[in-house]
Amino acid sequence: MAVEVIRREVFAYSSIWGEELVRYAFIYLVWIGAASAVRERGHIRIDVLMHYLGVRAKAALYIFGDLVMAAVALIALYWSFETVLVSLKFGSVSAGLRVSMVWFLMAVPVGFTIMLWRLIQSLARDFKSFRDGTPVYEGDTLFD
Repeated sequence: MAVEVIRREVFAYSSIWGEELVRYAFIYLVWIGAASAVRERGHIRIDVLMHYLGVRAKAALYIFGDLVMAAVALIALYWSFETVLVSLKFGSVSAGLRVSMVWFLMAVPVGFTIMLWRLIQSLARDFKSFRDGTPVYEGDTLFD
């Protein structure tokens, strides 16, 4: 990205492929980061009720939330694969790199697959907390 900015601003030259490559790399990073945030409970959430619940109730609520999120991720995974298959069927290519769009569209199914794996890990951790009665992992908080 920095190289493209220097090329554009200093040398008044910009390539189509450079900007496109950075854009698609950013998309992959976003999906991988979203999957990482699932395991660390880093997504934005409203946890007002959590302060008033017992250990097992918290664990049960987190298990419920993880199951709902897994259901949404499974649905999104299915439809994102459908999008990839349509792109594969029609042979669409990117404008600058002239590479099959399948490589770039795969960021979404890859992200949801990693997210599902992280949800399974989170569910295992929450079930253990529920079973043992130990405090559930709540992730880092910004405000108390």
